[in-house]
Amino acid sequence: MKKYNIQNYIRYKEDVKKSINNLEGLFWDEYTRDELVVKFMPLVESMARKFSTAGHASGVLSILDLLQIGNEALVRAVDKLNWEILNEKEDVEKSLKSFFSKRIKGAIRRRIDRHRGNIRIPEHKLNEMRSTKDKAMVQMFFNSIFLSIDKPMKNEEESMYHQIEDSSEPYNIQLLNLYLKSLMQKHLKNQEYEVLRLSYGLDCEKHSAKQIASILKIPGVSNYVRVSEIKRQAVDRLINNVDHSQVLDYL
Repeated sequence: MKKYNIQNYIRYKEDVKKSINNLEGLFWDEYTRDELVVKFMPLVESMARKFSTAGHASGVLSILDLLQIGNEALVRAVDKLNWEILNEKEDVEKSLKSFFSKRIKGAIRRRIDRHRGNIRIPEHKLNEMRSTKDKAMVQMFFNSIFLSIDKPMKNEEESMYHQIEDSSEPYNIQLLNLYLKSLMQKHLKNQEYEVLRLSYGLDCEKHSAKQIASILKIPGVSNYVRVSEIKRQAVDRLINNVDHSQVLDYL
């Protein structure tokens, strides 16, 4: 995983959230140029997160680089807006999102292609590679995080294996938890989200199945079994809905 500046990223997220809250209640024709840019900054991150930042995929670019490139494209797109045409649209917000998304995605893609290396791959082949999903990779990622918690060891040999020191670079847990929560909020139902959040301890201490059943008021003597079923159901939903490029950095 690349070295992200977690402090800058968290401050960026907080500043964007605060600025957007200050825009609540305004109509589209009341936004200034700068306010319109701020309003669509979350769209930039949504677009940037669809690109892999693994070394072989994006060269030297990190997620922070992609955010900066996307925001530059957003500013240029805002300056190109034709409000006379937009005002004729039935859904102005939808038209703006479509207009900005194409330009943000195109700018990030062109910059990635420029920094990937000297080998030039034909555009139709790049599009084919981008549209390919590797479900096994996504399955490996979510299973390793959510379904291996407190996994019992089968025998002494396996126990000895787990005693071997892991010399690999550890994850930035704060960034990983923040990213996991964003994926879960997007794809899971509320009960599934809470089960995984409490089980993994994303923003709290880890909870046992019985504790989670009590917190979520799941009825029955064997309610802890139902918690395990919900966890498996939630993980399956993530595997089926999350693109492999969104988890590539953490594998």
